Amino acid sequence: MEIKELGHLVLYVRDIDRSARFYGEVLGWRDITPAPPGGSGERLPVAAFSARSGRTHHELLLIEVGADAAPLPTGRRVGLYHFGLKVGDSDDELREALARLRQEGIPLSGATDHGVTHSLYITDPDGNEIELYIDTPGVDWRTDPDALFTSPKPLHL
Repeated sequence: MEIKELGHLVLYVRDIDRSARFYGEVLGWRDITPAPPGGSGERLPVAAFSARSGRTHHELLLIEVGADAAPLPTGRRVGLYHFGLKVGDSDDELREALARLRQEGIPLSGATDHGVTHSLYITDPDGNEIELYIDTPGVDWRTDPDALFTSPKPLHL
């Protein structure tokens, strides 16, 4: 078997409306969720999103599990640490993302220069960590795999 690419991510969320707004309106994903049957206007307990590039049928699926769902464990644990979303190809585009986050009142949990990427870290409404990044121009990680293991430094945009 050979993995060709990471296809999609599925997250459980407490409140589908809140999370759909975050991923759609704040982060700019294209909501491709079908309208509810019967024209009720009430959102189904799922939401599907695709990047504007149209690379694949969907990249993110959210499933509502309700307000009484167990919270994500804190501290060192097994499981998802974060997922990365590429927001452009330059620090200017990363600055634009930062401005949007500030406009929406989304706090940063970190900003890191990884050598191969410049990254901003945030959490979604349910506490899932997200890395918003650009690949650092001029860093050739394909011919220099050691570049992936550069010591992280604070990012100053």
